[in-house]
Amino acid sequence: MIKLLDRYILKKFLGTFVFTMLVITSIAVVIDTSEKADDMVRSGLTVKQLIMNYYIGFVPFIMSMIYPLMVFIAVIYFTSKMAGRSEIIAILAGGVRYNRMLRPFLIGAAFLSLIFWLASQYWVPRANEIRTDFQAVYVDRNSSYNGDPYRNNNFYLRVDPVTFVGFRYYDTANKVATNFFLQKLKGNKVYYNVRAESVRWDPARKDWKLTTVIERTIDGLKETMKRDDTMHVNLNVQPKELRRDDYLKDKLTTPELQQFIHMEEVRGSEGLNTFKVELYHRDATPFSVIIMALIGAVIASRKIRGGSGVHLAVGIVLAAIFVVMDKFAVTFSTKGNLPPVLAAWLPNIIFSGVAGILYVKTPK
Repeated sequence: MIKLLDRYILKKFLGTFVFTMLVITSIAVVIDTSEKADDMVRSGLTVKQLIMNYYIGFVPFIMSMIYPLMVFIAVIYFTSKMAGRSEIIAILAGGVRYNRMLRPFLIGAAFLSLIFWLASQYWVPRANEIRTDFQAVYVDRNSSYNGDPYRNNNFYLRVDPVTFVGFRYYDTANKVATNFFLQKLKGNKVYYNVRAESVRWDPARKDWKLTTVIERTIDGLKETMKRDDTMHVNLNVQPKELRRDDYLKDKLTTPELQQFIHMEEVRGSEGLNTFKVELYHRDATPFSVIIMALIGAVIASRKIRGGSGVHLAVGIVLAAIFVVMDKFAVTFSTKGNLPPVLAAWLPNIIFSGVAGILYVKTPK
């Protein structure tokens, strides 16, 4: 049963969190607007269109970025205020056990963690779809860091564990490309090769139609060649999958991301750690809300000289360490051999130990 103490702490917890989140989000929106002002003017969109086509996606995105940190800061801020007014001492002196006092902190953190988990699975990806579509059309194309404008014209795909295909100048509108090749391997040797001048998606047959085809079958030193005007092949690839999207992992909901990873694994694709880390992160980051809230409550519940300022300083340092550790873990997974599930959960594992040590050493 939630009692008066629980309601009092929960009210302060949630109220401080909402206020902190709104303030920091507003600042982020102002900064982002100043950075993209030129792109927004060039887009020719009205204020209403900008809100519907960008900010309605940007605001949930930035909230998801700072959510655990805002929970942490909110807990430290209002708890240190309570400690400074000797409320914590009064609560403990009144016979309330320290573990009992932490219960509303954990309830509030669990509630916020559940909301964040649901948002990470479904709501934030849909918001990212709006944000990244605007980013790709009106911001990235004007960037001086895009590099070679023709870098996306070459496609090389692994259709299944033994079949590789490639083509150039794929037209996403007409679903046609040129310079097509297909190779099948046995071990490390090619035993079947197809080349065609062009390849086009056939919506009626739901496969790909090749034109001006040369088909080769290789058996040791013996090679058989056949020419055809047209040929249909099933590449197990849909046209929508050929649109390269740097923001794809952010735009897919969790069921869609799981399906994407499964299909790419069936094809034998490599470089999926980025998507797997994103998938595991969507469970790990909400859990970090609970850990950070517990650490914040334990740190700030002690009345010390310096008050809230010292507590906030310690909290910001710990938050910075958590973020840096998380970034390093992701980098070691995507660029190295660290398992994605470990990369996503490693900061939580380490900081769970930190929370345990702080809890044991805190005077009760």
